Amino acid sequence: MSAPNESGHTHTHTHGHAKAHAQSHQHGELDWAAMTAHLENSGELHLPVLRGTAARLGELLGSGHEVRRILDVGSGPGVMTCVLAEAFPGAETVAVDGAPALLDHTLARAERLGVGGQVNVRHAELPDGLDGGLGAADLIWSSKAVHHIGDQQGVLDALAASLNPGGLLAVAEGGLPPRFLPRDIGVGRPGLQARLDAVQEDWFEIMRGELPGSTSVVEDWPAMLRLAGLTRVTSFTLLLDLPAPLGESARTFLHTQLTRLREMMSDSLDADDVKTLDLLLDPTSPQGILRRSDVFLLSATTVHTGVRPA
Repeated sequence: MSAPNESGHTHTHTHGHAKAHAQSHQHGELDWAAMTAHLENSGELHLPVLRGTAARLGELLGSGHEVRRILDVGSGPGVMTCVLAEAFPGAETVAVDGAPALLDHTLARAERLGVGGQVNVRHAELPDGLDGGLGAADLIWSSKAVHHIGDQQGVLDALAASLNPGGLLAVAEGGLPPRFLPRDIGVGRPGLQARLDAVQEDWFEIMRGELPGSTSVVEDWPAMLRLAGLTRVTSFTLLLDLPAPLGESARTFLHTQLTRLREMMSDSLDADDVKTLDLLLDPTSPQGILRRSDVFLLSATTVHTGVRPA
């Protein structure tokens, strides 16, 4: 399983841009070409956040700590992998994912961006792949992957144990659901986005309960990092703020997200909201997500970090 920054979206629990690659391995054959294009589009929309995150991680590590090896656990199509390679040019950056097609894409992206000599890939499913098979690292990054493991504390413990002394673990978890619609969009009942959020939260709780070894835990991520033995624990949040009117790539991303939500969760919505969703997804309608002038994209990515004691 891998659920990465920019990993596969077979559902639309959209707390961030890369959420559901873990699920992609549980729902049969995928159109990897279409999936990868969507994930890469998502990652590229979030490049300002990803680059800001990489810079902040460098600050937290400090100039006195040499970064020789980086793991991107749940790497998807490798957008953040390449950002990390650019930010830490002296390090080997290893993309870790459970989908060979995404790892192949990562290598091609790295070559295209001129960091091919720094980037390697490792095929591994989580959590089994953490049993000493990835090697030690000075920086480990994982976005929206840990919550797809039944025992979240267990996987944090394993990631922390893979750090070299003085190394930094950074996990993007929590944050806020993206906003992209006004409260009243002029059709259907006002408050559609809040109801979509509620449906996704219900879906997410069911998903967590069905994971192998699912363990309930208070999702206090800083406390969980401390329990994993890390120190200097802190959190920071970066915003992606794309105001209306949105460009084509952001609209395409949102259209794909809503399409997957319509496919996966329409049984949990009332008929009026399904009708409104269908209108939003109509590519020919001026009230659709691809055409309306009031669509924006505002999301908050929260990153929790901790250092392995020397």
